Amino acid sequence: MPDKFAATWVSHSSIGDFISCPRSYFLKNMYRSPQSGHKVQIMSPSLALGQAVHQVLESLSVLPVSERFTSTLLEQYEDAWKGISGEHGGFRSDQDEERYKERGRKMLQRVQRNPGPLKEKAVKLQADLPYYWLSEEDEIILCGKIDWLQYLPEQDAVSILDFKTGKHKEKADSLQLPIYLLLTTYTQKRAVAGASYWYLDSEDEPEVQVLPDIDAAHERVFAIAKKIKVARKLERFICPQGKQGCRLCQPFEQILLGKAHYVGVGGYKQDIFTLIEEEKDNRDSVIL
Repeated sequence: MPDKFAATWVSHSSIGDFISCPRSYFLKNMYRSPQSGHKVQIMSPSLALGQAVHQVLESLSVLPVSERFTSTLLEQYEDAWKGISGEHGGFRSDQDEERYKERGRKMLQRVQRNPGPLKEKAVKLQADLPYYWLSEEDEIILCGKIDWLQYLPEQDAVSILDFKTGKHKEKADSLQLPIYLLLTTYTQKRAVAGASYWYLDSEDEPEVQVLPDIDAAHERVFAIAKKIKVARKLERFICPQGKQGCRLCQPFEQILLGKAHYVGVGGYKQDIFTLIEEEKDNRDSVIL
């Protein structure tokens, strides 16, 4: 078996970065700060909100069914929020923070009222980061975390559940479901019998998805993973919009230019930054 430390690792997020903007992929997944040696991340309120809500919900899967809702989710949410409060969550004011925090409260209250599959048995993968060899010959590894695996006892199978905290629905041509199908199939022993997205901002129950063909899923993901490997080998990561950059890579370019605010080190040993708002002159006239 090839060396996993020398392999090219890909995930749903890194593949999405590469498809949208190879320069963004480089800055998010490969670039390391010359000072700390860490990768970098830009924190935003929407990202902070997603982290806090996911932390609360995913923690339920390690508990027996009878213990999952013995305390309110909002109690756990308050603890989770402490880690991303203020500048650590990219919030620009107390009012800005409270607006996002209230959105998260409503999501968790929705789950508390309508727990659906969360009140059923779940399968918890033991690995911190599940992965498998997408291609040993090409030395490519596919990795990623699944939010929730519902156990289906009648079939001794699992169903994938992904929590969505954003306002927009996943696009039909998204690679998320093909990637999650592959990961779930090859990182645990049970068959995958279903998949759902739960849009927590608007829906009381998960939205069932049609599982893709697993061979077609492999071909789609493998084709892009090979392009990523070639780009890494050639060290060629060009923004589709040229040197001026795009909305995906430009924020990270601000870090390199020293125009982002350093917040601290995150849980994955990333240097966390927020963007600095330039002061605007709001005067409508000036006296000379």
